[in-house]
Amino acid sequence: MDFEDTKEEAEFRASVRRWLEANASKEVDDAADVLGERGGRDWMKAQRDWQAKKAEAGYARITWPKELGGLGGNAIQQVIFNQEESKLGLGGNSPFAIGLGMCIPTLMAYCAKEVLSRYVKPALYGEEIWCQLFSEPAGGSDVAGLRTRAERQGDDWIVNGQKIWTTGAQFSDYGLLLTRTDANAPKHKGLTMFYLSMKSPGVDVRPIKQASGASGFNEVFFTDVRIPDAQRVGEVGQGWQVALTTLMHERLAVGGGQGGSCWRWRVSWNSRTVPQSGTRACASGLPTGTCARPV
Repeated sequence: MDFEDTKEEAEFRASVRRWLEANASKEVDDAADVLGERGGRDWMKAQRDWQAKKAEAGYARITWPKELGGLGGNAIQQVIFNQEESKLGLGGNSPFAIGLGMCIPTLMAYCAKEVLSRYVKPALYGEEIWCQLFSEPAGGSDVAGLRTRAERQGDDWIVNGQKIWTTGAQFSDYGLLLTRTDANAPKHKGLTMFYLSMKSPGVDVRPIKQASGASGFNEVFFTDVRIPDAQRVGEVGQGWQVALTTLMHERLAVGGGQGGSCWRWRVSWNSRTVPQSGTRACASGLPTGTCARPV
């Protein structure tokens, strides 16, 4: 197998090197990890500044479509950028990795154009940080066995429960939340996904102090937290399918290819944005601003 760059890849690598040499900041220290070993205010500012600079050049998410701030590139180009960035000690422990690798790609797969217009760019530029709210104390590795419940109340849902081992919740602005909405349905079919502001009344984030002294993992408690139905991701009861979408993007992101790159986009900004996978396209046709879309 030939691991050498093709001519086009070599040209892309050279352009990335030139850009990094002209723009990389020594203040962005990759050794300061997102799990809280050295996650102070100066470190976060440096991370945000670097993220914004990459986003402006299209390098923050190379595989994303240009309409959403990417380069419309491929996974090999992303790997090349990662390699060159890492040579300068940058990029490996970004506080934006979960949002851009898992949460935002999930919104891309299920949400209407208006939702993406509101949330994609601030996440891409490092202005807003996202976390993933799946694991629970009693669940272990059984995600579908979760107990955090969401009960319908008019146009809202009232959420009560607890999540644990949530990375970066203490500095996150938004979270992707998996809940149980039907206690009588089989466990994989009684789930529904939402996104919410981590500043919502009733959300209590408690960092977990580790033996190392770090506190990047958190417990998150929900007490009568009110979430609008417009912030539902997918259909009621479709949460397991949505969660699998998130987890597949997590695999892709961990592998260096970036979440979101498996989608091919048909963009019509006069009406709506409809992503297409290799199986079924996500149809919209819902009220403006809603995130819940049939698949």
